[in-house]
Amino acid sequence: MAFTPPPDKIMFEIYKDVARNGNYQVIYFTELDDHNREAEINRAANGEHIYDGFIRNRGKDQAKLVLGSILERLNSGEEVQAAEIEKELQPYTV
Repeated sequence: MAFTPPPDKIMFEIYKDVARNGNYQVIYFTELDDHNREAEINRAANGEHIYDGFIRNRGKDQAKLVLGSILERLNSGEEVQAAEIEKELQPYTV
């Protein structure tokens, strides 16, 4: 039986895509379609885990902007610690 989070939460993970280009990515597990679910989950599973959690569905657009900013910093070479990610996402997490 697969895990299904409540509809008011979006499960995500930040990971480093070591198999392809080494860039940091974010995957929103609960927003995947059937046609891309398996490939995206496999890519994330083969990557280097950085951070995961749940964001609230309400306010998700702003949370995704924050996550995008974090990815830009990581991809530019900045070291962003898990505690800092948690602090920046705190207003949007469950």
